[in-house]
Amino acid sequence: MRWRAAQGTPRTRRVQTAMEFMRQTTINLNPDRPEATRGPVPEVVSSSACRFWHHVRRCGREMVAARAECAMIFVGDLKNPEGPVRLPDGNWALVEMHPDRGWVLYLSADGKSRRVIARTGRPNGLTIDRNGVLWVAESVNPPSLLRMTLDGKFEIFARGESPDQPFLFPNDLVFGPDGYLYMTDSGIRIVDWRALKPAERAKATVDGKVFRIDIRTRRVQRLDAGLRFANGIVFGPDNHLYVATTQDGNVLRYEVRADGLGPRKLFANIRDDRKTGDFRGPDGMKFGLDGNLYVAAVNQGDVTVLDRSGRVINRIQLAGPGPTNVCFGPEGSKKLYVTEQGIGNFEVHDVPTDGFPLYG
Repeated sequence: MRWRAAQGTPRTRRVQTAMEFMRQTTINLNPDRPEATRGPVPEVVSSSACRFWHHVRRCGREMVAARAECAMIFVGDLKNPEGPVRLPDGNWALVEMHPDRGWVLYLSADGKSRRVIARTGRPNGLTIDRNGVLWVAESVNPPSLLRMTLDGKFEIFARGESPDQPFLFPNDLVFGPDGYLYMTDSGIRIVDWRALKPAERAKATVDGKVFRIDIRTRRVQRLDAGLRFANGIVFGPDNHLYVATTQDGNVLRYEVRADGLGPRKLFANIRDDRKTGDFRGPDGMKFGLDGNLYVAAVNQGDVTVLDRSGRVINRIQLAGPGPTNVCFGPEGSKKLYVTEQGIGNFEVHDVPTDGFPLYG
């Protein structure tokens, strides 16, 4: 994208507005707090969603402009959106985690209409099974796994491994090829997490876990523990399990066995050293049919793309700093939809692939 720098032209003013937006938008968000502030959202940014990173010279002066990746804002006016799921009929479900909302939301296929499916407290992760039933990682009321139908009826399906070993912070979940439901728990109560300052979150003591849940028998099996804020979770084309640990920026890889998981192995680290902020790292993630892993890099402002070896091959820049999760669009669309909590958008980006099918 090329910009003419004639001073005072509408195009120059749009560039300057976008630059001012970036200067005023903080990357160290604390979005769970109702009093959290957000940067301004000028019209030029909310409509064209351009972020500018490299210096270019034009007419004898430097402007932060070039590498502008433009995204369409599919849906706006969301509060801490997460967990996007494309429903079998082409419509969407996602969650809004903010205390003012705390619900699972239904969106039409074109994004123009919405309705609340159910208010649960603070829903976080979301997935759907082959029968069209939603499964919700609820982090507050109480921390639990919920089973929900699209008419808004839901039940607490599981509260933990046992009565004396409750869930602390259910975060994300995915069905495996074996039919089990796999869920992360970030390993700290949300009330304690909210009490931490942003700079404290990167070093806070947490005990992140991975669980396997049999939805037929309700058995909850702990597969791993001691993780540094377990977050996104996904199965790859290789049938291995991938888990994001946000505090250290890592994506872990596990072989799945009948009796549990093989040893945890480091697959990748997605931290971009050019960015600032202590608590930034992988959040929700999905595989493309190209075998690459698309990772929402929360508080880093991008979706980091990893190849099959774990090497960073691209960073898709977003309009806001807080991507939380990703979901691929309909077959053949080659679109990636991204929930972003800093501004409160559901963005859509062009990508070179469709998504790897999810199990249910």
